[in-house]
Amino acid sequence: MGKRKHNIHRPMSRREMLGVCKGGFGSLAFMSLFGTQMACNRIDKSESLLTQLGQTPHYIPKAKNVIFLYMDGGVSQVDSFDPKPRLAKENGEDPNKKFNVDNTQFGNVGKILKSPWAFKQYGECGMPVSELFPHIASCVDDIALVRSMVSNFPEHTNANYFLHTGSGIQGRPSMGSWINYGLGSENNNLPGFVVLDGGLTPPGGVDNFKSGFLPASYQASILKSGPVPLANINPQESAPYLQDQKLDYIKQLDNSLIGGLGSADAVESAISNYELAYKMQSSIPELTEFSSETKATKKLYGMDSDDPHTRSYGSQCLLARRLIERGVRFVELTCPRVNADRWDQHNNLKDGHERNAHAVDQPIAGLIKDLKSRGLLEETLIVWTGEFGRTPFAQGKDGRDHNPSAFSMWMAGAGIKGGTIYGRTDDYGYRVVENETTVHDMHATMLHLLGINHERLRFRFGGRDIRLTDVHGHIIHDILS
Repeated sequence: MGKRKHNIHRPMSRREMLGVCKGGFGSLAFMSLFGTQMACNRIDKSESLLTQLGQTPHYIPKAKNVIFLYMDGGVSQVDSFDPKPRLAKENGEDPNKKFNVDNTQFGNVGKILKSPWAFKQYGECGMPVSELFPHIASCVDDIALVRSMVSNFPEHTNANYFLHTGSGIQGRPSMGSWINYGLGSENNNLPGFVVLDGGLTPPGGVDNFKSGFLPASYQASILKSGPVPLANINPQESAPYLQDQKLDYIKQLDNSLIGGLGSADAVESAISNYELAYKMQSSIPELTEFSSETKATKKLYGMDSDDPHTRSYGSQCLLARRLIERGVRFVELTCPRVNADRWDQHNNLKDGHERNAHAVDQPIAGLIKDLKSRGLLEETLIVWTGEFGRTPFAQGKDGRDHNPSAFSMWMAGAGIKGGTIYGRTDDYGYRVVENETTVHDMHATMLHLLGINHERLRFRFGGRDIRLTDVHGHIIHDILS
């Protein structure tokens, strides 16, 4: 026994560390998948879960959950939610004679390009929406539209990092990770931050969804479309008792090390995550099984559409509703892989934007209407946006280049004043001229609706307290109810 105590305080060699920890490495991989639940199994269930974890809202929240509809590539604001009649009047003219043209991503500045789609006013609020989104247009009285968004970056990768993490550099925590760090999850069997992979990984890759310097348990779990949404979710054993025996044996091995290595947090976390993984083997298949959903509900989401991409995105939107019903805190949807590029139409604008819009329009409207009919919209915040906008002049003949100086974003649901239009761009939709709104402002508003003061949500890293909004961010009060 004396020798054992001596070994506890002797630094371990790399060979010794690998020898004693090899049985736990497989389980440690689960830590990146399963949210904050590793701590939940070891706390007193008689108290509030979030209180015990130190994760409580700063004030009474309006929203419990967030569904983030990410429009990868940058939707053209002048072709969707920000009509500009002047583009039609000056179509084909030289933009350099009308306004100062900024450097563009590809430097191929063409003529002023009118929108190929007509706009109509919808709802009691009379909000103009283009022909691209006839289904979303039917929901405008529940939507607060922000026409004055700006980004700090004109290139996809850095703009994506900025949109998702509040920083244009790689390695910072995603907004979903920050929200779970601040509030935790409401479900003991599912992760708190889920990304539904529609088929396209955005520029910047999965670093858009990682936890950065926050603990790895806060990063996203990525669920793919199809019958197997998560790797290794189906047991390989022929009978449940065989899996139980394996887990019990691994737990015994790990337990035998506790007390002999000094700090054993990693081993204890591995044991807890085995338990959560076991629970997910039953919860995930049930979650992704839609047999209990009515035919009318599936039709609402467009799951009977002739377009396979509409059906695919419709199933993702329905899955998002089922996730927030089960207490998942933050759900992000990425775009489907249509037979064109993402919303990044540097040429062939009409075909590319129409394909992308047809895939997402009906499912998103179905999501809003379904949540509303179930009483869930009043506690769920929906956010729709891309990483930047597009130019009012052509790239070449029939495309649009990147434009970080103006784009549109909308929110709906918990705490949002529906039928509201906030901010304004110039007559060309090129630059913001009223109520400039930043990505930091969007993040601050999201956190506010979740009951979090964005200035108080901090994590000590690199010698200073860091937050999602850095040293910026103002709540967009005019869009709040």
